[in-house]
Amino acid sequence: MAFLNHNGRTICYRLLGDSNKPLMILAHPLGMTQGVWDDMLPSLLNRFRVLTWDLPGHGASAAWPEDAGEITPDDLANEALALAQTAGATGFHFAGTSIGGVIGQHLVAEYSDMLISATLTNTGAIIGTPEAWNLRATNVRRKGLAAMAGEIVPRWFGPIACKDQPALQDGWEIIMGRGDDNSYALLCEMLGRADFRGKLQGRNVPLLLIGGSEDLATPPALLKALAQFSGSAEPVILEDIGHVPSVECPSLLSELLKKNLA
Repeated sequence: MAFLNHNGRTICYRLLGDSNKPLMILAHPLGMTQGVWDDMLPSLLNRFRVLTWDLPGHGASAAWPEDAGEITPDDLANEALALAQTAGATGFHFAGTSIGGVIGQHLVAEYSDMLISATLTNTGAIIGTPEAWNLRATNVRRKGLAAMAGEIVPRWFGPIACKDQPALQDGWEIIMGRGDDNSYALLCEMLGRADFRGKLQGRNVPLLLIGGSEDLATPPALLKALAQFSGSAEPVILEDIGHVPSVECPSLLSELLKKNLA
């Protein structure tokens, strides 16, 4: 674990593996931490140098300052770019899930020259509605993440993962409850504003889209629409998988990443 001071905030990240291998940067979903990638690391490190980080107010990264205003996709993309610079990389592979996929879309739209490839999982060009995200932001600020986790986390995982790992939801509810309420709320509001329709065509970045058949948060239809908006191939839809394939089927997701980038 390491730390980077960036624009007045401290970012927690991990940089693992051989510096001679190509860099892959991984971005985690909203309400989670860079720990979502842990079970994929042994496989990925055979092919890549891997960098993961915690989003604002998540894990061990500092909260978004109260006086800093809204968070934008560009803010988060620039965290990834600053971390790539710290790693000494002039280009990198990127993979992100959910809000991590929103970061990836912004990198494709605005910084495609830095990308070797992008894998976007369980995300969409638009996710939900501004009204729904603003309501969640209001509730989180009023009730707190610890109180809200019990109604949010059950939407993340498919029934098979929950059966195989009986404590899975409980564990992630604890982790989510430790996050910073305001940072989470600001990210909700960002998702309500984000719209990448019309911004992803012609960027010349190899793009792999992956979804889960049991994903309640970003169902397969969103990935199929994203494929149309981006001009990419049809998404790979993983059967019996929910919103977080890096947790539910890490070996399969690792193999898809490596196969796509062979």
